[in-house]
Amino acid sequence: MGLKRKVLPKIHPKFFWDTNFRKLDWEKAYIPIISRILERGGQNEIDEIIKYYGREKIVETILKEIHFLPNYAIDRAMDFFPELKKEDMHCYINRKDKPYHWI
Repeated sequence: MGLKRKVLPKIHPKFFWDTNFRKLDWEKAYIPIISRILERGGQNEIDEIIKYYGREKIVETILKEIHFLPNYAIDRAMDFFPELKKEDMHCYINRKDKPYHWI
């Protein structure tokens, strides 16, 4: 049985200006890729990563594996994926800017 290669998402290299786009490992680097697209991409880029990773993997990654997203990206994630609630997102629950009660 031969290995079936996934077709890479059609995403402009400008979204990954700080890395060598041609050497990007789409399988291993899925967390920073999904984060970057949530922060900077539009509906077309979201559609492309959904085609590549699948909606379920992206939602699970947002909920459990992304450690930080700026507030605007959390809001965008909920716009793109209405099933998400910020209170369930790891990146929201563990925010450094939440008020803390000091002893």
